Amino acid sequence: MVPHALRTRLAPLALTAALVGGLAVTTTATAPEAQAAGGGYYLYFKKNSANPTNSRLYLMKSVPKAKDKIIAKYRAGSGNGSTNECARNKGWLPGTTTKNGKYAIEFHRTNYDGVINGYVIKLSDKRCSNGTKRTELFVHSEMKPNGKQGIIESERWDGPNDYYSNGCVKLTPGDIKDLFAKAKRYGWPTTMYVVK
Repeated sequence: MVPHALRTRLAPLALTAALVGGLAVTTTATAPEAQAAGGGYYLYFKKNSANPTNSRLYLMKSVPKAKDKIIAKYRAGSGNGSTNECARNKGWLPGTTTKNGKYAIEFHRTNYDGVINGYVIKLSDKRCSNGTKRTELFVHSEMKPNGKQGIIESERWDGPNDYYSNGCVKLTPGDIKDLFAKAKRYGWPTTMYVVK
């Protein structure tokens, strides 16, 4: 069941989007791409202003002419504690409305080898409210390129402080692996929506 707080905060966005001829991504409306295809899956990131490291990431199924369904829900962090979405490599993920909170999912990998490693979902670049372009945006965890835990801090999950990031969305290693398993089973999302 969709949390009451989530429904309450999203209802005004759905109404606003409907009035301007669009569709909002809520639990009472379907995502435009999924609706056109007769249903589909998407990610939905709900930012927590009071504690950005205790936000929520949802894997959602769009259900035409019905409430969207939550397939999975995870605790997620974004940013280093700053709610300034324009602060490169510090602030949380840009996007607080359906207009500027839509991301394309460019790829997903289980063996990524870069500044971050292992299981990653690459999000499209995004310009924040003042025009600053945010790049290198991912949903990821802390792990080695092979998905296992390492020795150095950036490759091992030590606890709640590891939800802090340089602006990406971070999950525990177990949660991101669960997300990948569910997305593989049900259908990989091509879009992520971000709201505050």
